[in-house]
Amino acid sequence: MKRYIMAMASFLLLVAGDQVTKQLAWNYLGKGTTFPLLPGVFELRYLQNYGAAFGVLQQQRIPLLLLTGLVLAFLVYVYSRLPGDAYYRPLRIMCVILCAGAVGNMIDRIWHGYVIDFLYFKWIDFPIFNVADCYVVVSAILTALLILFYYKEEDFTFWTGKEKGEGRV
Repeated sequence: MKRYIMAMASFLLLVAGDQVTKQLAWNYLGKGTTFPLLPGVFELRYLQNYGAAFGVLQQQRIPLLLLTGLVLAFLVYVYSRLPGDAYYRPLRIMCVILCAGAVGNMIDRIWHGYVIDFLYFKWIDFPIFNVADCYVVVSAILTALLILFYYKEEDFTFWTGKEKGEGRV
């Protein structure tokens, strides 16, 4: 039970952090203002993103909300199946962070009809993004690295219900 309380508290803090930064961006950058943090490299620039990552699926609000709902349901299911011991804590943390990112952008889509983006790497002309996007990208990359290099195939026997080593010759 404690791990679920900690997960929910962490999730709420992460979502709040995302929403606060978006509100600040809306308050201070919403009128087309650009604020250079590192001139020519990194700046704050307000953008209303009506699509998903990199501007794909523009004006597809309902499909994006449905897809987010499915991803969230899957992540909650995965989290509930992960064993409670410390060995699986990194995966549980990644699930929480990924959910927070998905919900942060989902709130924007429901409330505004678009996602507020404001972080811009001008130096490489990278698409404008937000804190929730950072949660999603970082947690997805770290999850992939954990699965590829930290966990072994037999660490996921809980998923299939088979015991470790069962079915091996």
